[in-house]
Amino acid sequence: MTPRLHMAHTAGLGPADLRAARALLDEAFEGDFGDQDWEHGLGGMHALVHDDAGLAAHGSVVMRRIRHRGRWLRTGYVEAVAVRADVRRTGLGGRVMAALEGIVDRAYDLGALSASEDGALLYTARGWQRWGGQVCALSPDGIVRLPEEEGDLYVRPALAAPLDPAHALVLDWRDGDVA
Repeated sequence: MTPRLHMAHTAGLGPADLRAARALLDEAFEGDFGDQDWEHGLGGMHALVHDDAGLAAHGSVVMRRIRHRGRWLRTGYVEAVAVRADVRRTGLGGRVMAALEGIVDRAYDLGALSASEDGALLYTARGWQRWGGQVCALSPDGIVRLPEEEGDLYVRPALAAPLDPAHALVLDWRDGDVA
């Protein structure tokens, strides 16, 4: 069977779909995908690719706010992207990203994601740009710089005007990894 892509909001996924996605992510990230990471990928649109063996690939895009040059941008933040080990490098990650990018491009001012070294290859090949400026967050104690996130944050200008790396990106706060 040709792998089939299915798009759904978190609210439209059943418990079996959610368990399969979480299991795929746990396996793909070799146990380095915690409960907060999982929560970050919920509440938005999911792209799921199924084949004869089950769930082969997953990714989601959730709404966040990122401030740039004094303006809060509605941001489609890509989360929880993974491909099952036996079908990696077959284009399924690209299919997931194409579906999520379509949402970002049509519905958000900006796309953003935090990438691992391996993941960065997929994203840059698709036109995502490594953010060259400062990364900050609006924490409960005010704006704080996140130097450990600089170099790992990638952006995709969608409906917004071009971004200027001379001005920081300020991410909304969340528990766990902010970016």
